[in-house]
Amino acid sequence: MNYFLDAITKRYAQFSGRATRSEYWYFVLFSFIAGIISGILDGFLMTLTGGLPVLTLIFMLGLIIPSFSVAVRRLHDIGKSGWWLLIGFIPLLGLILLAFYVMDSKEDNQYGLNPKA
Repeated sequence: MNYFLDAITKRYAQFSGRATRSEYWYFVLFSFIAGIISGILDGFLMTLTGGLPVLTLIFMLGLIIPSFSVAVRRLHDIGKSGWWLLIGFIPLLGLILLAFYVMDSKEDNQYGLNPKA
């Protein structure tokens, strides 16, 4: 949970530096769980009001920047440029990003010291 809270408070738009695998995947896990909870709450609110899924929309908009920043820092951790994130917009080729996200940290590189050291 600390990784998620750090990403949305202390490192909200920090694209420099490195993020370990655990930092990235815990961020993804807690974002997913929080998204499900906001969706359930919106489901109840929509049946009462018949409106839009406001909570989920606010949640998603609030996590766009931290999601990109933690993904770029994860790519930096394996020695890749943050621009590799753009291949996620190409169908099927974006699966390469999944392989990058599960790779182990590289030693010290141009993006900083190894965070696992």
